Amino acid sequence: MVCGEIMTTPQTCRSWVDDSRYKKLASSPLSLFIPVMLRRFYNTFYFAYAGAMSDSFLRRQLVTAALTTNALRPVPGNWPGIPAMFAGWLTSELAPHLLAATTADTLVQLTRGRRDGHADKRALALAVASVAGLSYLVRQAEAAKDDVDRALVEALGEGYLDDLTKVHTDVDMAIPWRQLAMPFRVQNPEVEVLKDITYAGTGSSRGLLDVYRPAGTPVSGAPVLLQVHGGGWTIGNKDQQGIPLMLHMAARGWVCVAINYRLSPRHRFPTHLVDVKRSIAWIRENVERFGGDPSYVAITGGSAGGHLTALAALTPNDPEYQPGFEDADTTLQAAVPHYGVYDFAGASGERRALQMRDSFLGPRVLQKDPRLHLEDFERASPLLRVNAGAPPFFVLHGAHDTLVPVTQARHFVRRLREVSHNPVAYAELPGTQHAFDVFPSIRSAHVVRGVDRFLRWNYAQWQEDRADT
Repeated sequence: MVCGEIMTTPQTCRSWVDDSRYKKLASSPLSLFIPVMLRRFYNTFYFAYAGAMSDSFLRRQLVTAALTTNALRPVPGNWPGIPAMFAGWLTSELAPHLLAATTADTLVQLTRGRRDGHADKRALALAVASVAGLSYLVRQAEAAKDDVDRALVEALGEGYLDDLTKVHTDVDMAIPWRQLAMPFRVQNPEVEVLKDITYAGTGSSRGLLDVYRPAGTPVSGAPVLLQVHGGGWTIGNKDQQGIPLMLHMAARGWVCVAINYRLSPRHRFPTHLVDVKRSIAWIRENVERFGGDPSYVAITGGSAGGHLTALAALTPNDPEYQPGFEDADTTLQAAVPHYGVYDFAGASGERRALQMRDSFLGPRVLQKDPRLHLEDFERASPLLRVNAGAPPFFVLHGAHDTLVPVTQARHFVRRLREVSHNPVAYAELPGTQHAFDVFPSIRSAHVVRGVDRFLRWNYAQWQEDRADT
């Protein structure tokens, strides 16, 4: 059979499917687009070293140049933004790998050209341009370290890092290059994962959660981080997102909880938020058995999970979202939404927000007509639920996000800063697409370490405030 330009046998394809790592990828949204990039890298090395003709080299460089161009200047628009996001996300986060592959391919072709007396100058020119563009993407990813730290200094003060290092000796700001070499093998032997614990009696896997905690040593009184996956409120699973952050935090003594929740279109909003609230109530009642401190719970999530993160943090103990457990304490001590959707109602007047509301959120998620039920969309909008009692926030968003425009984050942060009594940190990451934190990369490593600093600073402040009272 033929997979792109790769000739494979049925046995070859079957060995991929039987590998547990690929089974996990095949069950996730990554399965839609990772094979394209895997084929791209495979083709580069296969044809470079197995004697491909120059026209194949030209085709590879055309593909690489198109991917690089889209990562640098994403294709705009509502529906074009979806494939632009998939391609741009993987290209920008895997830029070092693609840069190495393109460089190796080009060097082989140059060597062959000198030996044979001819070389495709068009393909070489494209390769040089792609190498320059990919190098720029790598530098942009490395700059995320300064972007994140600048956001934290602005919100927490110049001395926040000095205060943190006085208490913690393991504050890490280095890039884990060994982990980045194999970005889809996300694991940490220092972390124990307890899987498929029931937190809600839904009768399905949607009411399950996983607990991440330090391995090998007893845990007691650890701060808790709740992770809410994304997927457009319609797909996704608890073991597909936020893994690098949870492994990092659990290795540093935290207890992390990753949840499933019920999805649309079978369940319409606010069922998703009700499940998030129910998981918070479960943590308050049960996390002590797993070594966590039920009195300190922070929350994080990306995309749809970022929306649910922000809304849960802004609506503590709201009986509308706690049917049958109205008396449970669902307050949160910190919130870290990544590339979230903050404007369900189109209140900002942004064209893309209105398009999302009318073409997707209305028919698929709320399953209501916004012209007839606008108040329901307004209640679902974190932008319109900001209040003085909001917990400390650290909002992160990519400037090149083609699924959820960065303007949504800007509006939300501005409104939140106007009313909140607590710090609001905001990192807008240049050249960054949606889903930048899903697997280890240069950029996601800096983001994970920045979130670590924010959460540990917040936890220390919370401990001080509790001691004073």
